[in-house]
Amino acid sequence: MRNFEELHKLAKEKGPKKLVVASADHKNVIEAVVKAKEKGWVDPVLVGNKEFIEGTGIDVSGIEIVHRETDKEAVIEAVKIVSSGNGDILLKGFVSTSTFLKAVLDKEIGLRTGRILSHIAVLQVPSYPKLLFITDGGMNIRPDLRGKIEIVKNAVEFAQRLGIEYPKVGLLGAIEAVNPDMPETMDAAEISKMNERGQIKGCVIDGPLAMDLLVSKEACEIKKVKGEVCGDVDIVVVPDIVSGNGIAKALIYLAGAKACGIVWGARKPVVMLSRADDVETKLNSIALGVVAS
Repeated sequence: MRNFEELHKLAKEKGPKKLVVASADHKNVIEAVVKAKEKGWVDPVLVGNKEFIEGTGIDVSGIEIVHRETDKEAVIEAVKIVSSGNGDILLKGFVSTSTFLKAVLDKEIGLRTGRILSHIAVLQVPSYPKLLFITDGGMNIRPDLRGKIEIVKNAVEFAQRLGIEYPKVGLLGAIEAVNPDMPETMDAAEISKMNERGQIKGCVIDGPLAMDLLVSKEACEIKKVKGEVCGDVDIVVVPDIVSGNGIAKALIYLAGAKACGIVWGARKPVVMLSRADDVETKLNSIALGVVAS
């Protein structure tokens, strides 16, 4: 998949999906959801303060509104709707991440499957010929080997939902050699070997590889590093949340990348927006959820 235009076309083909918005009490959230509805992607349910939602000046006629007074009540109700099978996608509205995830992970009403949940950022970078996936820069702080394996599996499954049949996965390191003093290189080597032996299927994995080797064929030629992933990566798996978050934000603010993101590993796709995201980013993330559901 090369760009968000292709993503939008797929969302049109797969929609409309039932989108449940947890705490829809913000104009940008409502605007993005209404636009997604107009495009035929979603049939939305707005859960939140009905008076606020109807008072934004945005036409929400024909959209179901479930009134709840507080953010906590709105999130719990939205999760219940999706958990009961009456929603295809859960969208985080204008609410704190901690309040939102507490409901998503609740043992009684939540969307847990027993798998680890991980965040996947999807970026359209002007200088890169296809969409770039980065995981996990949003949820898991410093995953161990077992956690990284699950993060890889989540990202591969998600990429396949988007039509990337055999994604190329790169395990990020500062260097391309295994160094016992750098634990992330040891983990990368183990995961690569597991893929080579068929323990992680449906993708090709290489690592550790530095970022230049993941995205630049020229760098690979200069450093004489060969492999299917070199210079053509689909999914960049980072060793910790700091590096993933930093790479994504650097691409957005310094390289003009457009971005969206999703949380994978729950029973239904969870679109977890930042409250600071603009309408375009929110719309791209909704499209992501529709295509993946």
